[in-house]
This record gives sequence, structure tokens and C-alpha cells, in this order.
Amino acid sequence: MSVFGKDNRYRQLASAMARTGILGYGGGPSVIPLIRYEAVTRYGWLKDEEFGEVLAIANALPGPIATKIAAYLGYREKGWPGAAVAMLAHILPSAAAMIALMSIVQLLSKSRIVAGMIHAVTPVIAVMIGMMAYEFAQRTVKGMGKWMGAAMFAVSFLLLEVVPVHPAIVIVLFLAYGAVHFKTTERLQAWRLKRKSRKGESSTWSG
Repeated sequence: MSVFGKDNRYRQLASAMARTGILGYGGGPSVIPLIRYEAVTRYGWLKDEEFGEVLAIANALPGPIATKIAAYLGYREKGWPGAAVAMLAHILPSAAAMIALMSIVQLLSKSRIVAGMIHAVTPVIAVMIGMMAYEFAQRTVKGMGKWMGAAMFAVSFLLLEVVPVHPAIVIVLFLAYGAVHFKTTERLQAWRLKRKSRKGESSTWSG
């Protein structure tokens, strides 16, 4: 019996990653919303917060981001065999299509119809990426507050677009800051609770 016959999770990984490989257009970043839909919404392999963390780490590592996330999802669900199935399912459809179309690339590049198709689909990809970025921004504001979230957006824009700093370095810096921020916030909250409890005890004794 084949691997796919033993466990339905292999079929899910193969079909999900094949869909992202076939429908993904414009490189790794444009495929991320599709992978997120499959992993979070359709199959529930990850929560949205977990997917954001995986995306940040994958951005910091070398190599194509979509294949890294596909390998991680496969490994998370079914270990090394799952990682192999997910990666191959994601890569093979587009690789086969690229090889099949290689002989007519020049013809397609000069076609007005193909050029029109490319121009038509570009806004769709932009909206998909924008929606995902907006949802991540909402979680940032919810977790860190409105003003701190705005400050983080401004700093990240300056580092990426004005300075500029390599995105991997920016991601590592923000991951480190996030860990320090939440630890500091927890300690401040604990200190405030202790202070309030002490005030309450002193007012009780004075009364």
C-alpha cells in the first residue's frame, strides 16, 4: 500500500501544496496567502499566530520562502516523509509547467493576450498580500498597543526602505525586541499588581 493510502494527512499535504504551487503567481511572497489559507483556514494545521511566527523565521533563513514553509508544514504533520511530500507537491507542478513551456517562452513573452493576463492578475496578488499584512498589523496593535504598533511600523519602514537593512536582519531584531517587550510587560504588570495589593493591605491596616 502506498504512503497516500495509509494516511489521509499525506493526501491533504499533497493536494494543498500542489494547489499553492500551481496557483501561486509572482514568486514566493505571492504564494504565502495561498499557503496560509490552506494551513490555517482549510485544514487548521496552524493557528494564525503560529503561521505569522513561521513566516517570520522562514524570511530570516536562506532559500525560497514558499518551499521552506511547505517543508515545515509537512514535517510538522508527518515528519520527514511529510516534508518530502509537501515539498515535491509544491515544486513539481510548476517545474513541469516551466519545462513544458520553455520552448514557447519567446512567443508567449511577445503575446498581447499573455501580457494582458499578467497585468490583470497583478492587482489580485497585491490585494491578497495587503489583506494578510493588514491582519498581521491588527494582531501587532492588539498585542503591543496602538502607539507602539505604529512606532514599530515606522521603524520597520525606515530600516527596510530608507537605510536600507537586509530583511533577515530586521526580522531577527524585531523577534528579539518582541521577546524583550513581552517579558518587560509581564514584569511591569506583576510589579503593579504587587504594588496595588500592598496599598490595599496598608489601607486595611490603617482602617
